[in-house]
Amino acid sequence: MGKELFSIHTLSKVFPNGNPGITELSLSIFEGECLLITGSNGSGKTLLMRMLLGLVEPTQGEIRFRGLPLHKNMDALRREVGMVFQDADAQIIGETLEEDVAFGPKNLGYPKEVIKAQAHGALRAVGLFEKKDFPPRRLSGGEKRRLAVAGILAMGGEAVIMDEPFANLDWPGVVQVLESLRRLKTAGKTLIILTHELEKVLALADRLVILHKGMIREAGTPEGILDRLDPVYGVRDPRRTYTQVRDCIWLTE
Repeated sequence: MGKELFSIHTLSKVFPNGNPGITELSLSIFEGECLLITGSNGSGKTLLMRMLLGLVEPTQGEIRFRGLPLHKNMDALRREVGMVFQDADAQIIGETLEEDVAFGPKNLGYPKEVIKAQAHGALRAVGLFEKKDFPPRRLSGGEKRRLAVAGILAMGGEAVIMDEPFANLDWPGVVQVLESLRRLKTAGKTLIILTHELEKVLALADRLVILHKGMIREAGTPEGILDRLDPVYGVRDPRRTYTQVRDCIWLTE
C-alpha cells in the first residue's frame, strides 16, 4: 500500500440525544487502495464518511489527513478528496456536463485553458466526453454518478468516496459505475466505497471493513473476514452465490 492518507484515532460521535453514532474507532486509509466499508443500516458508515470530509465534528478522537489534523488541512482535503452521495442529482450544478465538471477547477482559480483541459480529461476518464454538451439532467442514474466522479477528478482529486454507489441503479447503471471504479483503481486513485452490496464490487477491494453499531468489528482481507463472518453484523457473505471473492463483480470481462 502507499502512504497513509487518513489516520483515525479513537474517534467517537455522540448525538445530542445521548445515542452513540461512532464509538472508539481507529483506522488507517492508504493511498491507492480500494477500501470497502460495509455494515447494516445504522452501522455508522455514512456518519464516518461525513466526519472524514469535515462535515461532522467528532465528540472525541482525531482524524489526520496526510499527517496533519483534519481541521488544519481542509484546503488540501477539499482539493484531493471528493464524495459521491447517493443522490447524485443534488451534486449537479452546470447546464452541460462540461460546465458542471469545470465548476470545481474554476472555483480554484485555474486559467481558462487549464479548466478546459481538466474538464475534458476528467470526462474522458469516466467515459462521458462524447456527451460533454448534454444537459446533466438527461443522464441516467449511473451516468450522473460518473459525472460526480469526473467533477472530483477535474479538481485534481486523488481519492473518491462513494456512498452506496449502486443504489437505485439498473444493471446497465451498475456496470457503468463499476467500469469507472475499475479505471480509477487502475490509475492508482484511492477508492473508499460504502456499500452493503458486496456481490457487485468486492472483487475490486484490497481491504474490507465491517461496521456494527458504530464500531469496527472486522478489518482485513475480504477472504479472511468472510471466512469468520459473524451473522450478528447483518452482512451477507456473497460467496453463497459467487464461488470466490474474485467473482464478486457485476462485470463480464
